[in-house]
Amino acid sequence: MDSKTIDDAVATLRSGGLVAFPTETVYGLGADASNAEAVKKIYAAKGRPRNHPLIVHLGSAGQLGEWASEIPETGKRLAERFWPGPLTLIYKRAPHVNALVTGGQDTVALRVPSHPVAQALLGAFGGGIAAPSANRYGRVSATTAEHVRGEFGNAVDCVLDGGASDVGIESTIVDVSGERPALLRPGSITSREIEAVLGSALAPAGPGSPRAPGTRPKHYAPQTPVMLIEADLLIELASSMTRQGHKVAVLARSALRPVDPNVTWIAAPQDAAHYAHDLYASLRTLDRAGCAAILVEQPPLDAAWAAVHDRLTRAAAGAATPDAT
Repeated sequence: MDSKTIDDAVATLRSGGLVAFPTETVYGLGADASNAEAVKKIYAAKGRPRNHPLIVHLGSAGQLGEWASEIPETGKRLAERFWPGPLTLIYKRAPHVNALVTGGQDTVALRVPSHPVAQALLGAFGGGIAAPSANRYGRVSATTAEHVRGEFGNAVDCVLDGGASDVGIESTIVDVSGERPALLRPGSITSREIEAVLGSALAPAGPGSPRAPGTRPKHYAPQTPVMLIEADLLIELASSMTRQGHKVAVLARSALRPVDPNVTWIAAPQDAAHYAHDLYASLRTLDRAGCAAILVEQPPLDAAWAAVHDRLTRAAAGAATPDAT
């Protein structure tokens, strides 16, 4: 990306505007994290509750001390090992950090993304950029610039196009502000990888954990209801629903499908990493198919699929599973 495009985006941030930019996980909707009025625009554009904290993106771990009041040894080791990369760490916030960024909490979520466009933007800007995923609150995250433009239109001042996000789902979130590091949201960096660095097991999220982005029960959801279905029931249920006069969308791990014009079928990748990369784009495609429901085949239960399970479970929260009759 040419320097003028980056300079224009930096000027937009410094003037209090919104800049959507690519990270290796998903696209972010960014504003100057030190400008309260600019941060308010993020909440307004997304329709996001103000008690739902934002992640502050930094150009390097060297900026940690500007945002965190305490940097425990665990937080230092994880930052050294995984930054730049798809890991968000929650620290005790520095006194000057605006409560709008932290959702009113005494902690702040920080990340150093690895995407070259994000790195160029953050390096030129020099400060922290508050940036949740660039989509309406609770909806499917954007993994391309086209998704962002379709979601917001002219409500975003600048959209930087860095191609499709490499990872495709949001960052792993670990709270290092308490006595024991805790996993608040799974992502492409697994709990096993994190525990190998720490030399001890992560704690689960609990009632006393900080609120973290993307952890509400209903999230990452298309407008079409999503239903998680066991593999051996998938074709039977899809066929049953079409016999009842419904159009059905399916995200499966098999290309074997009913020969039925009322079924829109996407055969997803077999491995967890590629499945995650394609997940949100697939859900957006199926959401546009005009169907009564999106049936998603339950992926495997092993640890490599934990982040995919998390996103799909939240996307399907509250949807009733119909009978295959």
